[in-house]
Amino acid sequence: MEIKIVDNFLSQKDFSKVSDICERATFTYGEWDNPNTPPTGMVHDIVESSLIFNIFKRETDPIVKDDLALHRMYINCFAPCENPYYHIDNTDSKCITFLYYPNKEWTLNDGGETQFFIDEEIKGVVPKPNRMVYFNSSILHKATSFRDKHRFTVAIKYIRKNFFNYNN
Repeated sequence: MEIKIVDNFLSQKDFSKVSDICERATFTYGEWDNPNTPPTGMVHDIVESSLIFNIFKRETDPIVKDDLALHRMYINCFAPCENPYYHIDNTDSKCITFLYYPNKEWTLNDGGETQFFIDEEIKGVVPKPNRMVYFNSSILHKATSFRDKHRFTVAIKYIRKNFFNYNN
């Protein structure tokens, strides 16, 4: 699977709800991109009973194949100028990671792209508001921070049913 981008992923109403939830959520420090690197950013786990969980499950389930199951959903938060590490989400090439950008605005000089390392090249996806990017979870990637504001990303991870070689 290549990297797929969907703009205007949610309705304007759901986009506003998700943006507000991300800005008001409480976060915990200590998310690791790799076991041998220090933690970066903060995370807010999304519980199954929440509105945001139901919105994204409804929208992502039809995209994935029947042999995949939703494994984890959370919000990442990176402070300005924070520098996360490259990582893979899962070694199984059948698994899918979704990243949703809930920021209300974006300009080129804000930064904040998701970088993918493919064929010895870095390819970036800019965090346009209400954009969803999804990709094979075994692709090496990393977040980049915004220049002067916090960067939120909703991460939704699907793994093969009965597959447990999961990194984060």
